[in-house]
Amino acid sequence: MAPTQTLLVAALAPARPDITRAVCRGAGRHLRARGYAIVKEMTFANGRRGDIVALSPAGELLVVEVKSGLEDYRVDGKWPDYRDYCDGFLFAVAPDFPLERLPEDVGLIVADAYGGEWLRDPPRHPLAPARRKALTIAFAKLAAARLALVEDPGV
Repeated sequence: MAPTQTLLVAALAPARPDITRAVCRGAGRHLRARGYAIVKEMTFANGRRGDIVALSPAGELLVVEVKSGLEDYRVDGKWPDYRDYCDGFLFAVAPDFPLERLPEDVGLIVADAYGGEWLRDPPRHPLAPARRKALTIAFAKLAAARLALVEDPGV
């Protein structure tokens, strides 16, 4: 390959933030199609921030950690900290992610910018009632605050 061709290929490869946005969008679409309400970027009491938090029609809370690629997964050791704030934990990854590198004791969604596929259910570990209530209220307040910004950006 000529040097100019190499540069062209590198320039066309999606950047990590673009992959993250696409996977997040597709996973969100998939979750909403399954009846979940979602918020993105929800911060928990331990300071960690879930990429997607999904509230099921039955009131279960899922945390979905979006990974843009293998390197993103390798350098992020904080994902086990999310388990205390959800009934189930999942990764959402792009279709070309090497799935065999992910742990088997988490749920899995493969997604692109247009949708996703739920490949593996997360093991369930029900939240304590008090924590569920606090998280559900925090979820509702975050969603309402974001809606208020859409309806009245000057707030």
